[in-house]
Amino acid sequence: MSAIHIILQGKGGVGKSLVAALIAQFLKADGGAANNVFCADTDPVNDTFARYDAFGAKRIKILNSNQNIDSRVFDGLIEKLLEHDGDAVIDNGASTFIPLSAYLVENDVIDLLQSAGRVVYIHTVLTGGQAMDDTMAGLHSLLTSQNAPVVVWENEFFGPVAKDGKTFMDTKMFRENEARIAGIVKIHQRNPDTFGKDVELMVSNKLTFGETMTSPLFTMMPRQRLKTVQRSIYDQLANVLRASEVEEPRAAGKIKAAKG
Repeated sequence: MSAIHIILQGKGGVGKSLVAALIAQFLKADGGAANNVFCADTDPVNDTFARYDAFGAKRIKILNSNQNIDSRVFDGLIEKLLEHDGDAVIDNGASTFIPLSAYLVENDVIDLLQSAGRVVYIHTVLTGGQAMDDTMAGLHSLLTSQNAPVVVWENEFFGPVAKDGKTFMDTKMFRENEARIAGIVKIHQRNPDTFGKDVELMVSNKLTFGETMTSPLFTMMPRQRLKTVQRSIYDQLANVLRASEVEEPRAAGKIKAAKG
């Protein structure tokens, strides 16, 4: 069954486009050449996802002159998703978080896609550091307004995703919404002088994991470290997505958290 992955978070600069790129790579690798993954970038400010040559993401300008969702444009995207035979990844910017969320609710988009036999996931990002409260607010907004399962990405680039010694899974928000959360994927904080620089070089050049294996920008050890990062992300995504296919809603205590 085809799945549609929508990346939403109201806080900018937290790694939404990176998450979109990781999901697209995983889907292409998981499904092989037969898996025709449709990618779209609706971010009106930073078209980062669309700048990855490997995905051929379609740039879609969804805002009109009044900075509201152009319903005709987004209607067309929804029709494309209904017609597409395969998975899809939709990246969205922080500036369109509120209007796009409202459009999804007002037009019952999630219900429409699900009724057409599509599995819909909303992916959002939590970060550590100063932006943690803002990203938690964005997650809360999604949990209370949208009716699709939510995959939470904990991006540790700015530090551990925890406050006062409590992780996200220790919070009241998690406990009250556990059945809505399909799983948790961690982008682990690793040695910034090795893993950190390797990932930064890959991301800044808009390369996939596969492309780094042949790029002259990377030598043997950086490629080995990137394989470690890739394996961690892919294993977590596989656990989350495949488990959620057979558990609807997820049973309490079955949330897939990250390992190593």
